Amino acid sequence: MTWTLAEAKDQLSQVVRRAVDEGPQTISVRGRETAVVIGKAEYDRLRPAAPPRDFKAYLLSIPSLDAVD
Repeated sequence: MTWTLAEAKDQLSQVVRRAVDEGPQTISVRGRETAVVIGKAEYDRLRPAAPPRDFKAYLLSIPSLDAVD
């Protein structure tokens, strides 16, 4: 669903509920689609995996260079 900015501001809880239950909710400003509200589960699915936290894990995550001359 597309919401105007004024509607989204007035009904933020409904926008968030629909984003979780129905999927992404588009917000338009002056007739142009400007932003999208998505649920946390969808955000987590789209977000890239976090990089390794420690240096050893980082080094172990580097692809093997055995095939490089």
